[in-house]
Amino acid sequence: MPDVAAEGLRVLFCGINPGLLSAATGHHFARPGNRFWPTLHASGFTPRRLHPEEERELLSYGLGITNVVARATARADELTREEFAEGGRLLAAKVARLRPNWLAVLGITAYRAAFDEPAAAVGPQQRLVGGVPVWLLPNPSGLNAHYTPPALAAEFGKLRMAASAEK
Repeated sequence: MPDVAAEGLRVLFCGINPGLLSAATGHHFARPGNRFWPTLHASGFTPRRLHPEEERELLSYGLGITNVVARATARADELTREEFAEGGRLLAAKVARLRPNWLAVLGITAYRAAFDEPAAAVGPQQRLVGGVPVWLLPNPSGLNAHYTPPALAAEFGKLRMAASAEK
């Protein structure tokens, strides 16, 4: 699954891993029930709701997408602890090369596993990854019933405000 990334982005969003539909279509967050694209718009990151096939437009807004683990699965719980640890190491190297203003990891469990931070919670983290500050966001998957669409948009909006303040 190719990244949507460039050097010096405002925010590099980092999903857990591609789902099977995303891998099949070649577009991030392609499953219709995934709330990533509506949340980006509702939180003010994009002026309109983008669709997965329009993902390259994110670059014009200073945004990008990558994943912690490259292997596609039906569910993130199919990934091993070793895959997360290796993914965290590779992600840190990628972030050090791209130097976004923020790395936004979408998924508490993935972040905890990739960076051995068992107590991490949503919001800005103390740890830098690849020398870049990290903001932990809830997973926008439709399987994450803990966050309603308005609650997701509010959390993404906090990061947008922080990223906007640094222009």
